[in-house]
Amino acid sequence: MFDFQDLFQWDRFITPTIIKTFYWLVIVLIALFGISGIFSGLAMMAVSPFGGFLAVLYSITGVIVGIIFSRIAAELVLIVFRINEHLGAIRDQGGMK
Repeated sequence: MFDFQDLFQWDRFITPTIIKTFYWLVIVLIALFGISGIFSGLAMMAVSPFGGFLAVLYSITGVIVGIIFSRIAAELVLIVFRINEHLGAIRDQGGMK
């Protein structure tokens, strides 16, 4: 993980270690919003069955798309930090100053 001292030093990035926590928080929020949308769609079915069905369908689709896009966003952030690490290793290997 990371130490409390890492917050005040710029030798090491803390984002790669905490991005997974943020990813799971986003997944929980997406699931909660999806469940809320499903229940709203079910309640809407009493008024308009077709509209309620579409709301439930859109909620399920939104959850799936949200999970996929949040994973892609988290991986893109991690890729940027990995590129930085690899470029640093190449720099150290090449002896550039």
